[in-house]
Amino acid sequence: MKRELVLGILIAAGTLAIATRAQQAPAPTAIEVEKLKENLFVLRGGGGNTAVFVQTDGVTVVDTKNPGWGQPLLTKIRELTNKPVTTIINTHTHFDHVSGNVDFPATVDIVTHENTAANMKRIAATTNLPPVTGFPGTLPSNVLAQSGGRGLPTRTFRDAMTIGAGNDRIDLRYFGRGHTNGDAWVLFPALRVMHAGDIFSGKNLPLLDYNSGGSGVEISDTLMRAYIATSKTVDSIVTGHSTVMTPSDLQEYSDFNRDFRNTVLEAKKSGRSVEEIIKSWRIPDQYKGYAAPNPVLLRANVENIYKGAP
Repeated sequence: MKRELVLGILIAAGTLAIATRAQQAPAPTAIEVEKLKENLFVLRGGGGNTAVFVQTDGVTVVDTKNPGWGQPLLTKIRELTNKPVTTIINTHTHFDHVSGNVDFPATVDIVTHENTAANMKRIAATTNLPPVTGFPGTLPSNVLAQSGGRGLPTRTFRDAMTIGAGNDRIDLRYFGRGHTNGDAWVLFPALRVMHAGDIFSGKNLPLLDYNSGGSGVEISDTLMRAYIATSKTVDSIVTGHSTVMTPSDLQEYSDFNRDFRNTVLEAKKSGRSVEEIIKSWRIPDQYKGYAAPNPVLLRANVENIYKGAP
């Protein structure tokens, strides 16, 4: 069964929350602030975790939440600093990470991976967000389609990009397909912190967006490349929807995804069906604390790997 776009539905505290946050978008509630460093904050609520990096001459914001949450996000940022927002970085294309873009000044530079830019432009060309199988209710309005081009990327990168210098430096890296085909990793070298977005949303089965190039076959290798490239320079990782984690957690998450992939591939090779795999799979004992899979998500991941296998 075809999974339509935007399987970036919310994972709160590492647990899939396909529930009601998007439906609550017209009436935002409070945004919670976690101070990681003197000039780096994580803002929670209303969608994916937002990072706010206060630099010498302005502010960079990583991900901008659900429709209707852009203005509350701006209000909260103004409580943290009087410096203007100069840059938005979107880690990927999903509505709970990009929809607030439209509420920021048109002068703000919006940076994404080149594949995410293509995905966002494709979404902006449609009237409504396509339905998500298993989502209980209607999706929020497609604000990118209603914005007349506002909120779309103004700059892109392919493999790597550096913005700023010294203590203000931000490094953008792309390590391959996973949650989508455009997952950007955002590093703050001076602070030894990285924002991973939804390719590392929490300790749970990943959401794999078929239509935006997500891959259950490749995600574990992508996660391991990210771990190898950053583990010696990063202490803390901002996840897409869960708590701040460590490189060791990232390595474990790569192992978790590799074990899951291999289980599906071995079952397929032995002639077992998707249904049989779904009924028999349990979280391995060594991954204690991982969220029990939502049945729709489990089926989507097994099908993605089953179809994407060589």
